[in-house]
Amino acid sequence: MKTDQNRRKFLSEYQPPDFTINTTRLAFEINENQTRVSSRLQLSRQTDDLGAALQLDGIGLNLLDISIDGMPLLSGQYRVSDQRLTIFDVPDEFELACEVEIYPAANTRLEGLYLSSGNYCTQCEAEGFRHITYYIDR
Repeated sequence: MKTDQNRRKFLSEYQPPDFTINTTRLAFEINENQTRVSSRLQLSRQTDDLGAALQLDGIGLNLLDISIDGMPLLSGQYRVSDQRLTIFDVPDEFELACEVEIYPAANTRLEGLYLSSGNYCTQCEAEGFRHITYYIDR
């Protein structure tokens, strides 16, 4: 059975994202059992559809905290699935702050941040960044 993650992607299916990320700031707290990744993203709307939700890719992330422009989001303002974070009713320009927990030592996919022979490594091409934090990872 092919999951959405394993499904073959075609250029003809590509749609430009509704938002663009203008600035990315990341902070890592690397520990033996887990790593916390804090991200601050400056985003702006790229579509005339004012009702378009922000959709960010993310796999294997444990969401700990989320806010827009310093205001924590309530559970009904966003939805987390196995592969995506969707945030509803966002402004045209804003800062999204997220804190997630990931597990590099348990990461055997060799995508995102993983531990190999005692060394922390990253592999973000193609679509590996979604294993580190929520992002428009295309």
